[in-house]
Amino acid sequence: MKTRKLLILGLMLGLMLLMLTACAPGDGTNSAENPAGFFSGVWHGWIAPITLVISLFNSRINIYEVYNVGFWYDFGFYMAIISGFGGLALSRRRHRSSDRHE
Repeated sequence: MKTRKLLILGLMLGLMLLMLTACAPGDGTNSAENPAGFFSGVWHGWIAPITLVISLFNSRINIYEVYNVGFWYDFGFYMAIISGFGGLALSRRRHRSSDRHE
């Protein structure tokens, strides 16, 4: 049981490190000639909470990529935002209901 908790903690720390070092919106990798697409929108939606914190300390980082392809970037961004936060809520609800049955 203790090994499992350490493994989960290690995976969570690794995931957080990946998110903190990954490309964030507004970091200069996209331009008018090379706009962000659907998958960039998904990625930026997933890392939006972390990007929000980083943007408080670094004015060059934005939550949303300005240079994007339009609808498909927006669709990916909002799909990731909604699925990420909705998934957390469903996970909590499932744990609460399983605790009641024990």
